[in-house]
Amino acid sequence: MILVGIHRGGPGGMTIVLETIGRTASDGRAGSGAEGPDGPSLGVLDAILTRRSVGKVRDEAPPRAVIEELLLAATWAPNHRLTEPWRFWVLAGDARRDFGEALGRAAVARMAADSDKDPAAVFAAAAAKALRAPVVIAVAVEPVVAPKVVELEEITAGAAAIQNLLLAAHARGLATIWRTGEPCYAPEVKAYFDLAPTAHLLGFVYLGYPAGEPPTRERTPVAAKTLWLGWPDGDEDGDAFPATATRTIGA
Repeated sequence: MILVGIHRGGPGGMTIVLETIGRTASDGRAGSGAEGPDGPSLGVLDAILTRRSVGKVRDEAPPRAVIEELLLAATWAPNHRLTEPWRFWVLAGDARRDFGEALGRAAVARMAADSDKDPAAVFAAAAAKALRAPVVIAVAVEPVVAPKVVELEEITAGAAAIQNLLLAAHARGLATIWRTGEPCYAPEVKAYFDLAPTAHLLGFVYLGYPAGEPPTRERTPVAAKTLWLGWPDGDEDGDAFPATATRTIGA
């Protein structure tokens, strides 16, 4: 396994160190349990299969150096044309309250004119959501406008960056949940991050140390989502996806 380390030098200095650690299992998979700077790290496949969305975290914020590693992992996501369209805002402390006020303004702006809800209560409920974790990482994509650059591919690159971040956090023993929804499209929230109208706010990664066991989840079997075409072993199962392929399950 490759461990990415960040070491600070002089003022503003930073050195990225790649170190090969761990060992390869007899079946060719990367071994898990390698020791990293913040404790044992998971192998890539283990991290993918065991990651869960965890909404309840402790008040303690992870060290900035650890979060920098997560962001470094995010920036190594695949991106067509090497545009690197992602942008990150790491919010902690009172910055989360400022973010919460933007969420509150957006919630009040969405209220219907004939709503009987108290605007102050709506504002307070929305603003409190920003305090659900000690660290909130907002992720946006600013699509590059250039020949051969496809906007949808810019968005998918940003989503891949978020997945890298989530997996790196899980490998470090941290809990995350990727929250999206109406705030991502609210002008009030985009203005808080000084985003242009053409930018896409992909969501908010709430990050911290887990405050309990991760939830159990199931996934639809791969066979219900996959067609094998042209394989010489003749093990092709039909020519259409089964009805179960449309089943929706939790994150």
